[in-house]
Amino acid sequence: MQQQYEGYKDLADSLKSASALLNLERKSQLHQDIITICNHLVNPSFRIAVFGPFNHGKSTLLNAMLGNRTLPIDLIPTTGAAITVKYASDVRTRIMLVDGTEIYRSGTEVLQQFAILDGNRQMRKDVASVEVFCPHPFLQTGVEFLDLPGTNDRDEQDNLIREQLLSADLVIQLLDARKLMTLGERENLRDWLLDRGIKTVIFVANFLNLLEPDEQKQVQNRLLFVAESFRAELPPGFSNLYRVDALPALRARLKGDVAAANSSGLAAFETALQNIVGILQPDHGSVRLPRVQAIANQLQLSLKAKIDPVAIEIKSFDDKENTKIEIKRKAADLIYKGFATSVGELCDWLALPKLLTKYQADAAVALAENNFKVWQTNTLKKDLTQLQFAAVKWLYQAYEFFQEERPQDLIIPFPSEPQVILPSKPSNTDDLSEPGSIAVGGGIGWLLGGPVGAAVVGSISYLLNKNIQKQDDQLAKESYHQEVAKLCITATEDYLSRFSSQGLYILAEYEQKNEKVICFEISQEPKEITNKRENLQQLQNAFNQLLGELEKVKMLSNYQPYKEIPKYSNTNKKYSPQPERVQTSPKKDTGVKQQQENTAKNTGTRVESVYPPPPKASPSPRKEDVEAKFRDWELNEEIARMKAEMRPPRSQTGKQQNTTQSNKAPTQPKTQTEKDKITRAYGILGLQAYASQAEVKQAYRTLVKKWHPDLFVNQPQLLKKAQEKMHLVNEAYTILSEK
Repeated sequence: MQQQYEGYKDLADSLKSASALLNLERKSQLHQDIITICNHLVNPSFRIAVFGPFNHGKSTLLNAMLGNRTLPIDLIPTTGAAITVKYASDVRTRIMLVDGTEIYRSGTEVLQQFAILDGNRQMRKDVASVEVFCPHPFLQTGVEFLDLPGTNDRDEQDNLIREQLLSADLVIQLLDARKLMTLGERENLRDWLLDRGIKTVIFVANFLNLLEPDEQKQVQNRLLFVAESFRAELPPGFSNLYRVDALPALRARLKGDVAAANSSGLAAFETALQNIVGILQPDHGSVRLPRVQAIANQLQLSLKAKIDPVAIEIKSFDDKENTKIEIKRKAADLIYKGFATSVGELCDWLALPKLLTKYQADAAVALAENNFKVWQTNTLKKDLTQLQFAAVKWLYQAYEFFQEERPQDLIIPFPSEPQVILPSKPSNTDDLSEPGSIAVGGGIGWLLGGPVGAAVVGSISYLLNKNIQKQDDQLAKESYHQEVAKLCITATEDYLSRFSSQGLYILAEYEQKNEKVICFEISQEPKEITNKRENLQQLQNAFNQLLGELEKVKMLSNYQPYKEIPKYSNTNKKYSPQPERVQTSPKKDTGVKQQQENTAKNTGTRVESVYPPPPKASPSPRKEDVEAKFRDWELNEEIARMKAEMRPPRSQTGKQQNTTQSNKAPTQPKTQTEKDKITRAYGILGLQAYASQAEVKQAYRTLVKKWHPDLFVNQPQLLKKAQEKMHLVNEAYTILSEK
């Protein structure tokens, strides 16, 4: 039994906690009901309340059952407080005042002062509770009686009665046989008992002895109808209707007249009452929990009315914040991808083998012709600037998007110009008979004049292209211009080596420093939202806890537990994309290892990596190159779209509205000319009329990959056709994108 009370204590605590979060008015009906039922849940005593209108003989009936004049009785509504009757070895009274004062008196005379209505029929305002103790064997079994004030007198008394009925395990409703079931009694039966889950009710008819025998029979039939209409939840085999003539019963009990007590109906009623209590008392839950169900439903409804609007508000806030953060994350990832790709391309370009392959021959020739500075500015610097810009532009994209740290400029300086110290000239400088001594062009070198200078330039090309291993040892005898050519090759190799080493170091440092530009801080949510979120969590926890406690006592609910709304993100945190870092250490190409060794042998100088020079004619771009350009264009377009989404919402009409709805068909044009242009544009892209923007973009992508002019550089006739085709495709895509 004790374990049952402990379980009810958890339920009572849950009800009180949920009620406290609602900030209910102390005098509100729901607050009062919750306090009453919670106190009743943990009360081990079985309470029997005597209930009915004033002057129906409630106190008289109780006195008859107790066997003495314990409670105040009179012909006027005397009971002005709820009097609890408990067991004790002697008769005494305890009165608790509102200010905490306790009044303890032997006997019950003090009730005349504190427990009856005053001359104005008002209850005393300073009385909190009234308890009477008496040595009755029925009370010793853990039973308490509750004598309530009469109903239908004053609202204040009715409120007290309504509240106290919730704390009764069994209700004895006293009826006046002379005026059976008035309208007020029927309303109280419905509103105060049935609607609040109080169905353990016994009807007791008083004053039946004052009626004539014929009238008694008619009233008895009406009483049976009332009793049968009310579906009382009593143990099987027990009636919910009894007759007790209260005043004759009291007189008989005071005189010790057993026969008179029996004829008044008191003995039969007491026997039935004790048997009913003996069955119901061991399982209080079957009696009390239905009252809890009714109150819990009201409490849950009030909690939901407070929870749901706040939950909707917070979810809306979180959805908006999550959308913004997701856009920023996607932008950061895209920008970092573009930045890493561009840095990788610049890193690859700075690798010494690539520099030697692409630039060594022209650089050596420019050095021999005294045009190195011009070559450096017009060729090397131009290519470097283009690659630098491709990398830095992503950082400025990030700065414009996130407004975090301003990016630094990427500066890769050029080494000092290569210096060549000429060897002593041989006596015969006009010997041009050795292999490689072939004049190229008509320029006159700054190292040597006339045809010998031209021969030096020719020897540079020869030495960088000749397969030295296949050369006969006798042919390896060097001429003066070959020796000078080797000096130019070595000098430019040293220059490009210094440029590569310094450039890769600066690039690696630059990449690491500027990663912090591509990041954003997740802003802290407003204090108002934080407070609402905490309050919502408390309300949801209380709601869920109440559901859990109701489930423990096998009480069903129409509601589901709330799931916690996840926060949109951790506040005050920075997000930085972390893909794999670009390799800034170039890999050596083992396929040209033999060529490097041969060149080193020919020049007499250590060369780490020398690639064969590129052919003079530029090859046609591969389709992969065209796709790479297309992806880069798409990347920029997507970032621009995300920027537009991050702007504050504003009304969109016409062009704006259509560009944001990429998957919807364009709106209908207004004029016939516009209709014709659009129809023609769809035809150029090979689409049905009014295809979606996603289909337009896909068709454009396919045609660009097929007709990009870079694919036909070495095919003049097809190049012209591709240029014309791309002009039409671009024009069609522009028309359809602007709808």
